[in-house]
Amino acid sequence: MRHRSLVSTRKELWHFSGLEEAIFRNIGACKELAKTTRSAYGPHGQNKMVINHLEKLFVTNDAATILRELEVEHPAAKMLVMAAQQQEQECGDGTNFVLVFGGTLLESAEELLRMGLSVTEVIEGYELANKKAQEILPTLVVGEVKNMRSKEEVKSSVRTSVMSKQYGNEDFLADLIINACVSVLTSKISFNVDNVRVCKILGSGVLQSEVVQGMVFKRQVEGDVTKVNKAKIAIFSCPLDAMQTETKGTVLIKNAEELMSFSKGEENLMEQYIKGIVDAGVNVIVTGGKVGDLAQHYCNKYKVLVVRLTSKWDLRRLCKAVGATALPKITTPRTEECGHCDNVYVDEIGETSVVVFKQDKDENPITTIIIRGSSENIMDDIERAVDDGVNTFKALTKDGRLIPGAGATEIELAKQITSLGESLPGLEQYAVKKFAESLESVPRALAENAGMKATDILSRLYAAHQEGKQTSGVDIEDASSVMDAKECNIVDLFVSKSWGMKFATTAACTVLRVDQIIMAKPAGGPKAKENKDWDED
Repeated sequence: MRHRSLVSTRKELWHFSGLEEAIFRNIGACKELAKTTRSAYGPHGQNKMVINHLEKLFVTNDAATILRELEVEHPAAKMLVMAAQQQEQECGDGTNFVLVFGGTLLESAEELLRMGLSVTEVIEGYELANKKAQEILPTLVVGEVKNMRSKEEVKSSVRTSVMSKQYGNEDFLADLIINACVSVLTSKISFNVDNVRVCKILGSGVLQSEVVQGMVFKRQVEGDVTKVNKAKIAIFSCPLDAMQTETKGTVLIKNAEELMSFSKGEENLMEQYIKGIVDAGVNVIVTGGKVGDLAQHYCNKYKVLVVRLTSKWDLRRLCKAVGATALPKITTPRTEECGHCDNVYVDEIGETSVVVFKQDKDENPITTIIIRGSSENIMDDIERAVDDGVNTFKALTKDGRLIPGAGATEIELAKQITSLGESLPGLEQYAVKKFAESLESVPRALAENAGMKATDILSRLYAAHQEGKQTSGVDIEDASSVMDAKECNIVDLFVSKSWGMKFATTAACTVLRVDQIIMAKPAGGPKAKENKDWDED
């Protein structure tokens, strides 16, 4: 039933209520959104070409990026997007799982509602099934990462995470990510994703990517000095230039001598500043603003390497990497305010000049992964894969439990939850069974995206799980058999799967709980133009 009531000359209220108008409309919007990202799921997922409102092109199968750039308008679909974003913040990976599973739950709910179940019964069934799933999950754990410094222990989960974005390069990229993460891992609690930086340099191929202990900046040095070993670094957040006076003054010069001696004082003062800095043992200056010609001249004279960084974030991170304090004005730094770096030098990677701050020790506050690639789009996508890998490493520092991947966990949960549904007396048993059926959407998506017959694969998986093989999953290389996810080292994070199911179920139930949509729209003609120069008097 649709009502239209005029509330004032300025607002009109639109009501959409009941099953047909509100709930089915909302479910339809969420289904469309889930359908978009379902084909991007798994190692053989298709890429999406997204052009955002700024005309920037994204070619990716990363659900988080697709959603961020799509700018979803529909309020119900937005709830599903919010659930996916929450998953991104909580675990850094698994956004597509939330969308695919949440979308399938709503699709199943539509069937149940058309069958005649009430919304309350569907929601009750879903929440009951989710609760059961959270109880079963800990029993499916196949291993736990106890030592975060052991690269072999960590590799399987990081590799699985990277595999869904960069299939074929997962081993190489996983090694890069683990090397970078382990070297910044100072203590188990305080792993910060920001400490692994990414620098994208066009040219060559993915396999030429490398890890640098320290920081890399895509820019040139300012002066003549291009290399310093055993550097002592002073970092200034202000320009390296003579300070301007606050008041304007007029100087009257009467003869040539006065003209010659006019700028002498300023020159002496600048030399005094630079000499003071050099006498403190500093041989590298990093500045956050422009470098004046006079300052540059004296830096060249005293053999000081000068780097200019325009980003205050880069400046802060460099301070962290070399252990320095950023000074707000040009003064002689104290010993504890200076940073230290084993090598500071200019290098050329491809055709790009870079300034490298490299430490020789294996443990550093910050490391940089230099990504190479033949186009900007490819490098962006590798960066997203690296981001997922680093987030997986972070999630492992919180909870190291691992569960089988490749859809094995979902099939086992579906099998056990179906049994639960059959034992229930009430109408919610239908919703519980549909929850179990919705879990099949994950292995189904994996199989379909690999070009296989999903129904055949699912029946094989169920057969294997009935025999007690809990770790049997989809083999995307061979359609004729199933594989043991544990043996093949394809594992998912327990924490990622657990949160993903919670977020998807909550989002689906929230969408189902909405029975009325009320929209306030402007009514009547266009607004009158405002006159800025209007005077009330």
